[in-house]
Amino acid sequence: MKITLVGVGLISGSFALGLKKALDETIEVCGVDISEVALSKAQEIGMIDMAKSIKEATEWADVVVLGIPVDALTRLVPEVLDYAKENSLIVDFGSTKEAICEAVAEHPMRKSFLAAHPIAGTEYSGPEAAFAELFQQKRMIICEADKTGEEHKSLFLRLCDVLNMGVSYMTPAEHDLHLAFVSHLSHITSFALSNAVMRKEKSERHIFEMAGSGFASTVRLAKSSPDMWAPIFTQNRKHLLEGLSTYIEELQQFQKLLKTKDQQGMKDFMNRANRIREIVDRIG
Repeated sequence: MKITLVGVGLISGSFALGLKKALDETIEVCGVDISEVALSKAQEIGMIDMAKSIKEATEWADVVVLGIPVDALTRLVPEVLDYAKENSLIVDFGSTKEAICEAVAEHPMRKSFLAAHPIAGTEYSGPEAAFAELFQQKRMIICEADKTGEEHKSLFLRLCDVLNMGVSYMTPAEHDLHLAFVSHLSHITSFALSNAVMRKEKSERHIFEMAGSGFASTVRLAKSSPDMWAPIFTQNRKHLLEGLSTYIEELQQFQKLLKTKDQQGMKDFMNRANRIREIVDRIG
């Protein structure tokens, strides 16, 4: 099988490395990236076997996986579909789905496209961050599955099975709403908390000496790539603004409880929040 990666970063790279590990020598991978340094590194670590132009790489491939910022996806996926062979599968791994599905809605090769989002990742980016086990036991979200050809869909489901991934189906709007709350909002929270602490640190030089593992886990996502996340926030702004309003209301409620020294109210607030434990434990 010939696979092209458009973007040789964490997500698409881990997908390729996982398939290479599982299927051994039956996979050839070609890379496309605006960074020659990234392509060189991807080839050095065995993620890709060669690099080509986007046109050549698409015409060569059986499967094209796009793992690039979501604003670039809406421009490039229609172009890739223009170059693709009729039986090729074109997959995007973007973190928003409404915009990309709208961008390809009327394309004559729409049946070759599958809108997917692997619920997997770390706070790191680039080819050196990729690893073969990233997708193991994780979930793949597929949107508008009915608009993808049956053979194309079957091929992708086989690849997901090879990686031991579960699969869920939803509409693009459902996807973007849910991800706004369970993924995108948590990144904004981490960025904001990091900025708040660093602003205070200017006058409190010992603040980081007192930071423990709780702080580190809370701000871990603030190490994520701004180049990747700013387009995600912009594309999903409708749902994110709703999420931010809800989150800010919760913060204001706690602020009021603190101002009035309402300890029982604070306990009730935290007890309600503790219910998330059951959900998080199931995820783990």
